[in-house]
Amino acid sequence: MGSFLSSLWTPPPLAGDDPDSAVVAVHSKPAWDKHWEEHRNASKLMVIDFSASWCGPCRFIEPAFKEMASRFADALFVKIDVDELAEVAKTFRVEAMPTFVLVKGGQEVSRVVGAKKDELDRKIKTFISST
Repeated sequence: MGSFLSSLWTPPPLAGDDPDSAVVAVHSKPAWDKHWEEHRNASKLMVIDFSASWCGPCRFIEPAFKEMASRFADALFVKIDVDELAEVAKTFRVEAMPTFVLVKGGQEVSRVVGAKKDELDRKIKTFISST
C-alpha cells in the first residue's frame, strides 16, 4: 500500500528544474562548458550550488537558495548535482555538500561549505555590491 500511495504523490521539482525558479540547473558537461564560457568573463556574480539529491542539508537549504535567486537579480544562480557532474565538482575542489562557490570574472571569490543560509546571503550581498 505504501508504494501505491507514493505513486500518487509527485515530489516538487528541484531548484533549477522548476520553470518558475531563477536557478539554472546544469545536467551535462557540455551544458556546463557552454554556460561557463558565456559567463566566466562577466562581472556578474555567479553563485554555484554543488549539491546531491541524497543530501539532507542540500534539500534543507534549497528553498532559501531559490529565494535568494529571485531576490538577487544581479547575480546568476546555478545548481550542479555532484553525482551528475563529478568532474566539475572536482575542478572546484568540492569535498562536502552543499558547497556554494561564488565566482566573478572567472575566478572564485568566496565559498560557503554547509547549509549556512545567513553566511551565504551575507557573502552574496558583499560581492554584488562590489561590482
